[in-house]
Amino acid sequence: MELQVIAKQEEIPAYDKQAIKLQNIRFYDAPYDEYEGEAITEALIAKILGRIPNGLNIYLSLDLYGEDDWLEVNCDGTWLALSYCSEEGQNNYYSYNPAFADTAAQIAQANFSDKSIYSPLESGGQTPIPKIQALTDVEQGLKAVEYFIRTGELYPGIDWLHEF
Repeated sequence: MELQVIAKQEEIPAYDKQAIKLQNIRFYDAPYDEYEGEAITEALIAKILGRIPNGLNIYLSLDLYGEDDWLEVNCDGTWLALSYCSEEGQNNYYSYNPAFADTAAQIAQANFSDKSIYSPLESGGQTPIPKIQALTDVEQGLKAVEYFIRTGELYPGIDWLHEF
């Protein structure tokens, strides 16, 4: 496994702010709703974007069945972590927080109780998310989520950690 930091870009390409590229949405918070295809409306997108800053765990997929090309969004209102999975888990991207770059080597030790390394967020409701993969700028993270929803691409306005 190799890691590569992809630095954020200063200029964000223009995009259609009414487009919806998603094909599947799964909420991992009660009531655990799922939406597919045409059930994904602008009203639903607005609801999701409004709920994220208050805390939300959700999967947004470009695949109709939610099996691949998905962005996991975990937010507790203070921390926001994004992870993008494609090619059936062989190509992964994580939001990258350079303030915690010095903790990368410690993550391999998997001491999940170490609060200096791990955020309070959990992927899939069980795996602690390292602070190096979690943003403290929730507003920027929210922009990244909307960009993915609208374009199906990773937001160039934040740093990403590519694992391959």
